[in-house]
Amino acid sequence: QLQASGGGLVQAGESLRLSCVASGRAFSHYAIGWFRQALGKGREFVAGTSRGGETTGYADSVKGRFTISRDNAKSTVYLQMNSLKPEDTAVYYCARRPGVYSKTAAHYNVWGQGTQVTVSS
Repeated sequence: QLQASGGGLVQAGESLRLSCVASGRAFSHYAIGWFRQALGKGREFVAGTSRGGETTGYADSVKGRFTISRDNAKSTVYLQMNSLKPEDTAVYYCARRPGVYSKTAAHYNVWGQGTQVTVSS
C-alpha cells in the first residue's frame, strides 16, 4: 500500500528526492514517517509529517538538509535530501500510522518496501 522510490547512487554533496506513493483511500488520515536502516544497524527515524503536512519533525542528523512534504491530492509524501553525506547511506522506508507522526518505528503499522540510497565520498 506504500511504494517508496527515488533512491540511487550519488556523490557526497549531491541531492535526491524520495517519493512515497500510497494506494487506497483516506491517505490524508495518516501521518507518514521516513526511516532508514544502514547495513548492520537498526531502523532509525529520519523525518515525519502530520496528516495535513502542517507539522513536521526531523532527526538531528538530517535537520537543515532534509525536507519532508506531502501532497494529499496525489497521495504522495516526498523527502528532499540535500547535501548528502556518506553516513546517509541506507535503505529508506516510508511508513504510515493514524494520528500524529512518531519517531518510534514500532508505532507504524504499514510499511513500504524501501529504496536504497548510496552516497559515495
